Amino acid sequence: MANFHYSALDAKGEQTTGVVSAASEAEAVQKLRSQGLYPTQIAEEGKGKKGKSKAPAKAKASKPGGLKSKAGGRIKPKSLMIFTRQLATLIDSGLPLLRSLTVLGKQEPNPVLRDTLTALADSVQSGSTFSESLAQHPRIFNKLYVNMVKAGELGGVLEVVLNRLAEYQEKAQKLKNKIVSAMVYPVIVMLIAVAILIFLMIFVVPKFKSMFEEMGNAEMPMISKVVFGISEFFIAMPFGLPIPNAVYMLLVVVLGVFLFNMWGRTKGGRAAIDTVKLKMPVFGDIQRKSAVSRFSRTLGTLVTSGVPILQALNITRDTAGNVVISAAIEKVHESVKEGESIVTPLSASGVFPSMVISMVDVGEETGQLPEMLLKVADVYDDEVDNAVTALTSILEPIMIVILALVVGSVVFALFLPLIKVITTMGQQGS
Repeated sequence: MANFHYSALDAKGEQTTGVVSAASEAEAVQKLRSQGLYPTQIAEEGKGKKGKSKAPAKAKASKPGGLKSKAGGRIKPKSLMIFTRQLATLIDSGLPLLRSLTVLGKQEPNPVLRDTLTALADSVQSGSTFSESLAQHPRIFNKLYVNMVKAGELGGVLEVVLNRLAEYQEKAQKLKNKIVSAMVYPVIVMLIAVAILIFLMIFVVPKFKSMFEEMGNAEMPMISKVVFGISEFFIAMPFGLPIPNAVYMLLVVVLGVFLFNMWGRTKGGRAAIDTVKLKMPVFGDIQRKSAVSRFSRTLGTLVTSGVPILQALNITRDTAGNVVISAAIEKVHESVKEGESIVTPLSASGVFPSMVISMVDVGEETGQLPEMLLKVADVYDDEVDNAVTALTSILEPIMIVILALVVGSVVFALFLPLIKVITTMGQQGS
């Protein structure tokens, strides 16, 4: 029996050190896992100096000041998803991690990811663990990614965890695309309607107005007067500058969007916006369902991969994407830390539907919480899919009608007095 010095994380995610007696390093890891500890470093006592000299180097490498991507940029979620799937396939096929990183680095077309893979390979070759190497690139690999890989390393199931990560990324990206498609369509149609309206007001309406003025001061319908008045306002040049009001209005809109984004980055602004997102009619329901799906899938994937529940809750809170959901998860974390159930703070938050609370309750009672969370995520993915499909089918005709009304109103206002003039001229000729 030999003694092994170790550094490990406990169930609360706190660092602890000590010594364990075992016949081999694998047995030492097994003993620590049975005690609820998750070792991050372990070294045999007879090789103490070698083990201790490595520890500070690893800690130093994982600091923010360590090696980072040469390009220093971000990559698209799709690129990261493809890399994760390819790496899982290579490792599952029996290829060593270092060789897998080298192969993927040589064939990677994205320069940022290619430089990052080269840095990862160098770091792993120098003695750092894969999770420590990933932690050196926080702009590309978030806490969820790093901690799942760490759990996979400790459990000896890295390829399994990488496959779970790839599946998580694929489903998360699919859900995000559905939400974006539902939100973007009405915005694009409204922008087109505004662009057509501005074009008509600046270039078309003034010509009709000049034509009617040349025909005489005949009484025009009210709708025509309103349209001509709006057109005059658009092309008027105040402040003695050769700049029409339309340009000033555009600048005001751009400034408003900029200030709104700046306010949205503040703590109070972000909280207000995220609260409104969840309470919006129609869109709020989709936002809530997607947030519940994200929470369930993230927490379920982390716990299934062997990450301690408290640490998993912290990661889920940081990646929730909505401060209202994050606050609810923080209360769940505090409750679990005190040894209480997850269900009570979830129910008290008022954010999560009763079905989710019931399924989580059953999962806790049966000891199948991770599996139940993943089932909840699948259910709400389908709910979001159905809601987005229904919303898109309703929005398409509504937005087309709105666009037709805007353009039709202007055209009607232009041709109504023209028809009136033609009718009057016909009556005079007869």
